[in-house]
Amino acid sequence: MPAVRADKLYKVFGKRADQAVELLSDGRPRDQLRELNVTAAVIDVSFEVDAGEIFVVMGLSGSGKSTLIRMLNGLLEPTAGTVEINGTDITTLPSNELRRLRSRHISMVFQHFALFPHRTVLDNAAYGLEVRGVPRAERREKARYALDLVGLEGWEDHVPEQLSGGMKQRVGLARALTADTEIILMDEAFSALDPLIRRDMQSQLLQLQARLGKTIVFITHDLNEAMRLGDRICMLRDGRVAQIGTAEEILNAPANEYVAQFIEDVDRSRVLRASSVMEPPTAVLGPAHDPRAALRTMRDNQTSSAFVVGSDQTFVGVVRDGAIGEAGRTGATDLTGLVDPGVERVHPDTTVAELFHRSAVTPHPLPVVDDAGHLVGVIPWTALLAALASGDGAGSGISAGSPPARAEAGAGATQRPVESEEGAR
Repeated sequence: MPAVRADKLYKVFGKRADQAVELLSDGRPRDQLRELNVTAAVIDVSFEVDAGEIFVVMGLSGSGKSTLIRMLNGLLEPTAGTVEINGTDITTLPSNELRRLRSRHISMVFQHFALFPHRTVLDNAAYGLEVRGVPRAERREKARYALDLVGLEGWEDHVPEQLSGGMKQRVGLARALTADTEIILMDEAFSALDPLIRRDMQSQLLQLQARLGKTIVFITHDLNEAMRLGDRICMLRDGRVAQIGTAEEILNAPANEYVAQFIEDVDRSRVLRASSVMEPPTAVLGPAHDPRAALRTMRDNQTSSAFVVGSDQTFVGVVRDGAIGEAGRTGATDLTGLVDPGVERVHPDTTVAELFHRSAVTPHPLPVVDDAGHLVGVIPWTALLAALASGDGAGSGISAGSPPARAEAGAGATQRPVESEEGAR
């Protein structure tokens, strides 16, 4: 069950809203509804947000994102369509039940902080629990814990006018955490902050999310912010969904010309990850491989090194033709003792920006190793260049978790030719 589900949502302001919905559902552009004297803010929007996901809704001013978030928490009633919170259709709830659901399951963080100026930081953070009737000692204890989480320990007795903008927004975030709801709605929460403070707050949110696993719907007009924060992004244009996908999906396969133009100035190196640019490993060997057969594999693939994995596909290291040549003169029958286990390796989630230096100082493609220690791909230098040069994506993009190619295959070109097989004799 998704934590949040929007199904065919419409919000049209005006007396002839129902008639407008009929026309819009038939594909009529909203700028052709002037004769009805209505304003169509949200048009046929559907999506699901999984528990623990950061789902970013982004769009320019007038795209309908703020109207949409107010329908998600029941502050605005849809003209048509439904909103479900944990499986409950909130569009059919009586007002008292809606208030109860909202107070227990949904918190809001606003753009302009929405703090009470006469209350202390601690009492502002505890306000949500106060409304629910939680005893004073209990709510203040939880508020102290939340303030500690957002880095405001020691500021409990200050009032909002004594805080910077970033600190005020931390209080707003602490208030949402104190309420201990599983869903947090954030409406342009960081847009009023200076750029450096804004980035710091983004980092804070990602750290908290990794620790707490909340379901977050985050509204923004900033594409870079959306790309950094969102597990998935819903791009709105004129009230309609232009595309929903991960940052990498949107960068690599924009759904239409509007999205393509929107993303053309994005720093791809800070969005694309190793998993999206890596290629299938080709020169992959087992530790028991005969050195001569290993050299043949390298020669066939025009490479001077090969990747070694165990029987369970766990990455062991890299073996180079020079090491095989030296060992061959001593009569070695396998690769045991010839493997370099200390080679540079990267995680599938490593950003492309972090890969350039590592790749530049590594004489072979970078091995991509997942959390289980499996070799899931390799990144040659050419894949990094293609990732930045191509708006259509780069690399063959095998997914993390896919098994490496069989040991008999080869590894991608490196910088010098392989020695002849004679070196192993």
